This record gives sequence, C-alpha cells and structure tokens, in this order.
Amino acid sequence: MNIIECKKILVTGGAGFIGSNLCQRLLEYGNEVICLDNFSTGKRENVDSFLLNPRFTLIEGDIRSLQTCHAAVKDADYVLHHAALGSVPRSIKDPVATNDVNISGFLNILLASRDAKVKRFIYAASSSTYGDSKELPKVEDTIGRPLSPYAVTKYVNELYADVFAKTYGMETIGLRYFNVFGRRQDPNGAYAAVIPKFIMQFLTHESPVINGDGEYSRDFTYIENVIQMNLLALSTHQNDAVNQIYNTACGSQTTLNELAAYIKDFLSESDPSIQHIQVKHTGYRVGDIPHSQASIEKAKRLLGYEPEYDVVRGLRETIKWYVKP
Repeated sequence: MNIIECKKILVTGGAGFIGSNLCQRLLEYGNEVICLDNFSTGKRENVDSFLLNPRFTLIEGDIRSLQTCHAAVKDADYVLHHAALGSVPRSIKDPVATNDVNISGFLNILLASRDAKVKRFIYAASSSTYGDSKELPKVEDTIGRPLSPYAVTKYVNELYADVFAKTYGMETIGLRYFNVFGRRQDPNGAYAAVIPKFIMQFLTHESPVINGDGEYSRDFTYIENVIQMNLLALSTHQNDAVNQIYNTACGSQTTLNELAAYIKDFLSESDPSIQHIQVKHTGYRVGDIPHSQASIEKAKRLLGYEPEYDVVRGLRETIKWYVKP
C-alpha cells in the first residue's frame, strides 16, 4: 500500500469516532491535518492529544456554512469527509436536521473542495443505502429503496459525488461503511451504537436490550479496517479505482445474539459475574434492515483491500480500550 505522507488533508467530523482515528493515523505519517468539527456529536477529548502537534489544526465550525467549508479546505490536497448526523432513529425523529447536515452540508464541502481544486474527495457513505434490497452479500451496483431519512441522505451524497465527478472532473471515492466499531466510539446517549452500549451495560451489570429476537445480523467492521480503506482510497493511482463506491466491511455476518454472547464471554474473563447477566429483548426498531453482509470483492480487486480484523479480533481490541487497567 502506498502511504500518503507530507500532504495537507482536511478531515471533516475529525473529532468524531472515525474521524479522530483517521486524524491520528494521518499525523503519524507526517501529514498536516485540519480537523473541522462543530462538536454536535464529536468530542474534544478525541482530539486533545493532537493539539500540541504543530501539524494539527482544529477548526470549530459547521459544514452547513459554505464560508466555513471554504476556509477549512483552503490549500488542502485531500478531503476525508466524515461530518454527518448518523443514526437511523435520529433521522426518523428529526429528518430536517439530518437532511440539513447530511445533504446541504455535504454539498457545501463538495463545492468548496471543487473550488479549492483538491486532488481527491473521499467521503463516508453508508450500508443503509442498500435499503430494502434482500440480496446477500450486498454488491455495490445493486441497491434497493431507502428505509429511513438517514438512508435517503447518504444515497443523495453518492449521487452528488457522481455528478460532480462527471460535471467538474473531480476525483471522488465513496466508502459504504458497515457497522463500524472500535476505540473512541461513544457508549452513551440515545443513539449510541450497539457494541459500545453492550460493553458498558455488561460492565455496569445491566442487561443489554436487543431489538427483536436477536437474529438480525450485521457485518460488524473494526476501525482498523476502515482506516485501511481510507488510506487505500487516498493513495491509489489506479484510474479505474477512482470515482467509485466501495463496501467497507469484513464480508461476514454476526447476529445480535452472537454479538452479545461474544462480548459477555470476553468481559467474563476478567469479571466472571458478567456471565450470569441475561440479555433482554424488545420490539423491532422502525427502519432497521433484517440482514446486512457486504461483498468486498470490488475493494479487493481495485484497491487491494484485505481486512486485517474479523469481528472477534476487533471485539477483543475494543474491549481492551474500554476496560483500561
């Protein structure tokens, strides 16, 4: 894999879970990193350790401001766009806010990137784009109809990126993330992701709650695989690899029941009493798809992607981060 070094890279949403991990790796490779975040979901503690690095710049601002986007992207070589309002339930509760950030904000940063003539615009897409498609594994060229406002916004992002590539000659790459987890993921709040939430519930001896019977499955993807995909998307020199959408996943399926069992077993190694905590079940959640599994053949073929972490190895690493000695 070619490594991007000594470049100026804007990471929007850089104080978030995925964004801060990307900032860290890019700084380790000697790049100049600009982090743009409004801290609506990102956290200052995620970037505190970077603030003394002279190659790191933090801009507190909102992608809904075109002026802010122009200022942030000035002289940047690349953009990694991760600023968004995630969560299907959040989008169902407040579709207007999700639309404003994920579509209007996306268009602002895309336009600013075009005007700044960045070399490549890489953005976080989503497996939610597959919608009601029942095909497994999910292949990039076959999608269904969106099942939530969030899914609509992420699909519109892909359409805008494609139009800007064709109309303005921009280089864009979309990475469809499948249930990313790992260090720095927030376990708190109404819209917390399932893995950190389960970990913290078991640690505090609460019963995790699964929506439905627990047989819905996901392609859970550890953060290191996501970092690898972003670095590959940044560094590829293969012409046919650009202006594409890629699944970013492991290519496997884990049910929610299996996930809870893994987490319980791993945490029980240090606290045997956790083994006796029972999982609870509640009704199915509106907007959830039953099963999700990615085909990663396209990413392997065009980018040279080889996920280094399966769900079990990723969970062990994640638990180490949450259970600090």
